[in-house]
Amino acid sequence: MSDDIPAPDQAPGAPHPRETMRLFGQDAAEAEFLTAFNSERLHHGWMFTGPQGVGKATLAWRIALFLLANPPADNDGLFGAPPAPTSLDISPDHPVFHRIQAGAEPGLASITRSLNDNGKLRKEIVVDDVRKLGRFFGLSSTDGGRRVVIVDSADEMNTSAANALLKMLEEPPARTTLLLISHQPSRLLPTIRSRCRTLRLGPLNASDMQAALEQANAQVPDNPDHLAALAAGSVGAALRLLNLGGLQIYSELIGILGTMPRLDRKRAMALADAAAQRNAADKFELLLSLIDIALARLARTGATGQPPYPEAAHGEAEVLAKLAPEPRKGRMWAEIATTITARTRHGQAVNLDPASLVLDTVFKMQETAAG
Repeated sequence: MSDDIPAPDQAPGAPHPRETMRLFGQDAAEAEFLTAFNSERLHHGWMFTGPQGVGKATLAWRIALFLLANPPADNDGLFGAPPAPTSLDISPDHPVFHRIQAGAEPGLASITRSLNDNGKLRKEIVVDDVRKLGRFFGLSSTDGGRRVVIVDSADEMNTSAANALLKMLEEPPARTTLLLISHQPSRLLPTIRSRCRTLRLGPLNASDMQAALEQANAQVPDNPDHLAALAAGSVGAALRLLNLGGLQIYSELIGILGTMPRLDRKRAMALADAAAQRNAADKFELLLSLIDIALARLARTGATGQPPYPEAAHGEAEVLAKLAPEPRKGRMWAEIATTITARTRHGQAVNLDPASLVLDTVFKMQETAAG
C-alpha cells in the first residue's frame, strides 16, 4: 500500500499492531486464550470485541505469532509433550517473528479494506478480499502447519464478504484459526458471532495507558489525567488526541462554554475557522467527537450533581457545574446532544461547510445554556 495512504488496520501515529511487542491491561483475555490452547480444545474462530483502541488488533497479532511459532505436534516424540506455555510472548529472535515483521509468513493472511481501481482505499471489505483466502489456503496447505487469518475489522465487511467468511467459519480448513476484530459486534451477522468464541477487551487504567503510550514512543502530556479522561481507556483515542492537538481543542471548547450564556463570539468564530482550514478534515472530525464528549459530561454532571472526575481540561469542573447545576439541565443537555449529533452527521453527509456546521452547533449549545 502506498505510503501516503493510511493503513486501514493501523492507528495514526501508532506502530502497526504486528510491531507492538507488549499488550497492556488485557491479561484476562490472554489467559483465557492460553487456557483454551493448553486444553487442546482451541476454537477455530475467535472474535475480539471492546472499545476501539484498547488492544484488540495487538492481541490478534500476538496470538497469530504465538500459534505459528507453536506448530501442532503429531506425536509427543521420545521425550513427551513440551511443557504447556504460560505466556503468549515469543522471542524477537524467533524466525516466525522475523517473517511476520517482513510480511513474509506463509501461514498468515490479513484481510483489511483494499484499494479500488482508482487507487483509493475502499470504505468496506469486499467479497474479493475474502475470496483471495482460497489461494492462501491452497498455497499454505502443503506444509501441514497452522494457518491464521486476521480480519480487521470484521465490522467493515459488506454483505457479500460477510457471507463468504461465514462459509469458512462453517467449514474451516484444517488447522486454521480465524481471528476477527470487531468494534461493533451488533453489525455482524448473528451466524458469524455464534460461530466464534468471544474475548472482550476492556478500557485500560491510567498506569497501563501510560505504559502503552510509552511503548508507542508518544509524548505523554504534563497532565495525563486530562488525556485519560478524554481517551476513556483507549490507547488509540489517546494517540489521536495527542497527534491532532485534541487536548488543546477541548480546552478551548470548555473555555467557550465557560462564556455561555453570553457567548464569546470571537472565540467561537476562531474555533469554526480552524475546523474549516484546508487539510483539517481529521481535526474537524475530532472536534465533533470532543463536542459529543463535552455534552455527555454536561448531562452526567446534571444527573449526578457533580462533574466527572478527573477533569478533562483545567477549569472544566467549574464550567460543567455552572451549566448543569441540577437534573433538569442535565436532561436538557442530554436531549440537545442527540439533536446535535444527528445534525452534524447529516451536515457531514451533505458536505456542509465545516465552519457553518461548528457555529450552528455552538449556537445550539448557547440556547441550551440560556434555557
